[in-house]
Amino acid sequence: MYSKRQQERLTVICLVHSALVLGLLQSGAVGARRLRGGRSERRASLLPSAPHRQRGDTTTTESFALDFTAVEDNMDSFMTQVKNLAQSLYPCSAQKLDNDMKLHFLENMSVTCNDGTPPLNTRDILLFVGGWYCFNKENCDSRYETMRRLMSSSKWPQTKTGTGILSPLPEDNPHWWNANMVFIPYCSSDVWSGATPKTDQNDYAFMGSLIIKEVVKNLLSKGLDNGKILLLAGSSAGGTGVLLNVDAVSELLEELGHPNIQVRGLSDSGWFLDNKQYLCTDCVDTISCAPTEAIKRGIKYWGGVVPERCRLAHEGSEWNCFFGYRVYPTIRRPVFVVQWLFDEAQLTVDNIHLMGQPVQEGQWRYIQNLGIELRNTLKDVPAMFAPACLSHEVITRNYWIDIQVKGTSLPRALHCWERSLHDNSKNSKAPPKGCPMHLIDNCPWPHCNPTCPTIRDQVTGQEMNVIQFLMHMGFDVQKMAQQQGMDPSKLLGMLSSGS
Repeated sequence: MYSKRQQERLTVICLVHSALVLGLLQSGAVGARRLRGGRSERRASLLPSAPHRQRGDTTTTESFALDFTAVEDNMDSFMTQVKNLAQSLYPCSAQKLDNDMKLHFLENMSVTCNDGTPPLNTRDILLFVGGWYCFNKENCDSRYETMRRLMSSSKWPQTKTGTGILSPLPEDNPHWWNANMVFIPYCSSDVWSGATPKTDQNDYAFMGSLIIKEVVKNLLSKGLDNGKILLLAGSSAGGTGVLLNVDAVSELLEELGHPNIQVRGLSDSGWFLDNKQYLCTDCVDTISCAPTEAIKRGIKYWGGVVPERCRLAHEGSEWNCFFGYRVYPTIRRPVFVVQWLFDEAQLTVDNIHLMGQPVQEGQWRYIQNLGIELRNTLKDVPAMFAPACLSHEVITRNYWIDIQVKGTSLPRALHCWERSLHDNSKNSKAPPKGCPMHLIDNCPWPHCNPTCPTIRDQVTGQEMNVIQFLMHMGFDVQKMAQQQGMDPSKLLGMLSSGS
């Protein structure tokens, strides 16, 4: 894990390329105006009171007045005021701190990575990462030779820099920049589900679910026992890991005598479909194997553990629990789902490759049907954010605050979700007014949302705008716009807003 100490406050941040658990301790709300790229947008920042302060700590804080006049003419001055305000609220941040996260290992040596090396040790909060998986000795051996960092902790760097929802900067992470964070590197290759140790008969350990439990136990002695909210977040395999473990973590905390800690989930790019491939191929490795067959083989090889309620619902075919739309109805704790409608990993395992040769008509229909299928599986999920983009993972990306669905950014939607859960705890069933949290694009093809991330041509490396990309896909946006008598960018904007 990666951690750092800030004066009397211990903040642990453990970062693993794709998955995350954010612990938001006692929280309040402060309104702030943020300007980005010439646009003005209202945002509210959650400012938790500094947790785990030592007894007898009499540190006093300065107070700063914010001058909102002529903000647009002097943005640097305004941001300086914001940082001064943050430093007055958090004395520890007034010093020059190393924002990088430091590596620590778990003390319990019986819980290990695939190769038997120890996973990280945590001090305060939790996060899981992704990175595909392997499902037999042959492709696990290959994975160990080519992607050892995903199976062993022996080469992990001593520090990690947090980005996206892990960023400590309020301009990059408006609502959780001051949360305690723990990032857990992925080294179990089992979608965070395994419970099998390494033995003389088994070349590899698969202990993803046990790593998560061990991290939570460590966190309790580091301050989590005083917390109120624990947000488990993850991307890709880590996002699926959130769905598989959010109830188990909550139940573990209850068993350990901490029923008041509210456990929530944030699943990013982990909502996969068990659909039929565009082209069926032999199940040789993770990429070529159909999603259902890979998981069927993997769950046996890993000794995979699935949520009890889902296991009972799919007894004898527990592999179903690795697919979001099947496991979600069995989950009791609140989960926010973030999913690209045209997820690159999903298209990869479906044998659809969008870069290179122009897309054929059959592929084009398959891609559009994929978007339709995903929309259908998400329609009953109350808290979700689904842009019509071709991409994979978002919450730890630097551009995560720029993506919008129907005018609402992902951080804003997550904040609305947090507000709704807070209001529900007060027996208020009405959702926050003007605060949407069920957001899904209506336009029918990849990157028809103008706020989608930039795409680069894999051959030339040059950036492609939306129109260039769709033309590469065989869709003539300009021709359609001309037929409608409008500008192409206006057409794309209308499609994105669902007009």
